[in-house]
Amino acid sequence: MAGSSHGHTPAAWTGVIIAFIGFCIAGLFMVAAQPMGFWAGLAVVVLGGVVGYIMRMMGLGQPKHSHPVHQVAGERATADAKG
Repeated sequence: MAGSSHGHTPAAWTGVIIAFIGFCIAGLFMVAAQPMGFWAGLAVVVLGGVVGYIMRMMGLGQPKHSHPVHQVAGERATADAKG
């Protein structure tokens, strides 16, 4: 995956960091037996996905056309031949 720059965008990093913080919050409150805190942590996890999606729509994610998987074989061969 490293060769394709998968996930190396501000949208991906921001969404994952927010979701990870929400996961930690939910885990902490689950151990503390506090259901409201647990659900608040899960809401933060969902918020991370929403923020990442919005940032991607704003142009801060990886465009689909730049990834070789999304190219037709003939287009890829021509692009490789051009340099």
